[in-house]
Amino acid sequence: MKLKQRSFKQFLFIVFIFNCSFLYVSAQNHDSRFQSIDILNYNFHLTLTDESNEIDGLAEITIKFKKSVTSFDLDLVEQQSNNIGMKVDAILENNLPIIFKHNSNQLLLNIPESKTNDIRIYTIKYHGIPTDGLIISKNKYGDRTFFGDNWPDRAKNWLPVVDHPSDKATVEWDITAPSHYQTIGNGTLIERTNLDRNTTLTRWKMQTPIPVKVMVIGVAQFAVENLEEIYNIPVSSWVYPQDRVHGFKDYALAVPVLDFMINHVGPYPFEKLANVQSKTLFGGMENAGNIFYNEKSVTGNGDYEAVIAHEIAHQWFGDSASELNWHHVWLSEGFATYFENLFYENRYGRDSFVRKLKEDRLKALQYYNKNQSPIIDTTVTDYAKLLSPHTYEKASWVLHMLRKKLGDKLFWEGIKTYYDTYKYSNALSEDFQHVMELISGSDLNSFFKQWLYQSGHPILDIVWNTTARLNIEIKQTQENLFLFPVDLKINFEDGSSSIETIDVNDRLQKITFPKSKNISSMEIDPNTWLFFDLNSIKKE
Repeated sequence: MKLKQRSFKQFLFIVFIFNCSFLYVSAQNHDSRFQSIDILNYNFHLTLTDESNEIDGLAEITIKFKKSVTSFDLDLVEQQSNNIGMKVDAILENNLPIIFKHNSNQLLLNIPESKTNDIRIYTIKYHGIPTDGLIISKNKYGDRTFFGDNWPDRAKNWLPVVDHPSDKATVEWDITAPSHYQTIGNGTLIERTNLDRNTTLTRWKMQTPIPVKVMVIGVAQFAVENLEEIYNIPVSSWVYPQDRVHGFKDYALAVPVLDFMINHVGPYPFEKLANVQSKTLFGGMENAGNIFYNEKSVTGNGDYEAVIAHEIAHQWFGDSASELNWHHVWLSEGFATYFENLFYENRYGRDSFVRKLKEDRLKALQYYNKNQSPIIDTTVTDYAKLLSPHTYEKASWVLHMLRKKLGDKLFWEGIKTYYDTYKYSNALSEDFQHVMELISGSDLNSFFKQWLYQSGHPILDIVWNTTARLNIEIKQTQENLFLFPVDLKINFEDGSSSIETIDVNDRLQKITFPKSKNISSMEIDPNTWLFFDLNSIKKE
């Protein structure tokens, strides 16, 4: 996803208010639940109206049991005294009522004892007004809209689910809504029927497993354009009717991005790609097969091309190959950020790519002054706080430095192998490391350890002088020691230059080179391959 730059703090506050008090308990409960059940499919039947914000829901959930249990729990925000939240009316298994308890946003089902590998279907009837997750509001033109916005674990505000990326499932949406709306959902459109003069049923079906964070619907008045198919993948744009001309122009930028990703990573993982103007809290949200962009993304000037590239990259990294645990979110956001930049390199050339890299590096360095955490920070329990320049921009730089370390051929082979291995599944950072080691034949443990699990980055003082030889001292001034190669560009008085690569492996690195010509100046990292900060570079 892309956070809206000017409302990042607002977003953190919103998510904190809705979720913070339940995160610790959920994290404790999920490990045992993960060992017990596996959701195979959700079929959500939802009725939406214009008369109120209350939704009527019926969820048919297909579950495979990993072991024998007599109870399990799902995530669902319970109804409060002000009628906000969800009230469960009944739960059935094989048309027989199940005893349940709904407390602390956990829905506990007491069931006949399961056997290992049992597959059962549970029907949950419920209703209520969502506290979050399904945003029911008016758009910028004053028209009523309904948009799912689940990240990170906000789906439980309107759906009974396992609200964690480790449990992926297929999903079906059966949405009954007033006929003046159109409905977009994950997967393929399988039915649109006018039930009467005022009500329409729309059904979407997703046949590949995805995490709950990217299972959504959008219900609004839309103008829809079907673009050219890319490798038989239908591409469409869904925008507010008032933004039809500008929106179709802006969202058509998805076509070259999709083509780039298919050619560089692998086949597109889902049935379609719909780009949707919406009320998401984010700049863009990578919902599987139907990406939601903030309603201000439509300008007619192509201003959101980078966001479109970022969110489409997520279809591979985050939606198909998903992080197993929230703390490894860089496998989504760092990848999407780097592939956004790689798309720019492919489409606009190296200079555009380098400009974006430098902007990202500066942003991450500035953020580090406020927060000295590593990219993988297991101390975080408020998942929204995992979204930062550490997991976006700095993590993107980790991939960039890995590309330099391995070379383009091995880097791309490793990326393709990683994706092919974990598509429709989940991975941790060590899984990605293992794939890259297997492909390259290199021990990458120190590389990943220092860049992902260790906070900080090289902060350098460089001093050079010339006698009969060129003498260079590189001093690391940060707390944690880093091992890295760095390029130094030596500029000569006659206008020529040379680049020397130095493997830095100590606090104070001293190097000498033969002096062939008079030196006028020196530059560090001339080709933009190292994530670092520079105190000074000077001649003594």
